[in-house]
Amino acid sequence: MLRLTEIFFSLQGEASRAGLPTVFVRLTGCPLRCLWCDTAYGFSGGEPWSIDAALAEVARHPARQVCVTGGEPLAQKDCLPLLTALCDAGYEVSLETSGALDIAPVDSRVSRIMDLKAPDSGESARNRWENLDCLNRRDEIKIVIASRADYEWARRTLAERRLAARCPVLLSPAQGLLAPAALADWILADGLDVRFQIQLHKALWGNISGK
Repeated sequence: MLRLTEIFFSLQGEASRAGLPTVFVRLTGCPLRCLWCDTAYGFSGGEPWSIDAALAEVARHPARQVCVTGGEPLAQKDCLPLLTALCDAGYEVSLETSGALDIAPVDSRVSRIMDLKAPDSGESARNRWENLDCLNRRDEIKIVIASRADYEWARRTLAERRLAARCPVLLSPAQGLLAPAALADWILADGLDVRFQIQLHKALWGNISGK
């Protein structure tokens, strides 16, 4: 059984699939407490769902893209069979994960959107660096930037760990903490091999859950 916070249909707001109609399956719970987290409502509560019931709900929506997110979805052991069942059903499946838990067991058909936590998140010590060796060009690394110090950390990490050679890298400004234009200017000044992104869903609908 899964514990789910919500299943909803919206536009993907982040990563290379931004703008695509997507069904989101938000699993409840997360072992991290990032200071800028915008989904704290998913830390607890939720309702029990079987994998079959979740697939039936996903099928009600007119989309081929499915994103399994959280919280931290990999904190639930039945996340792995859910991902496989969605792939078997013919969906294009992505997983949004904090990077603190092992991604190696994830079905190879799933695109893993893996966070690296910069210092201002308060959780940079939880980065599981071994995960980097599991990534391929179908995956993506996301780093949320809340300050110039976070940016300098990301710039060093990009170079020292050769992140862009592993998979696409996305830098996002933390909402309300860093002006998007400032991050864009820093990326351009340094010619970083990254993709700048703003959360599309927030530009459209603000901080509304289920969007």
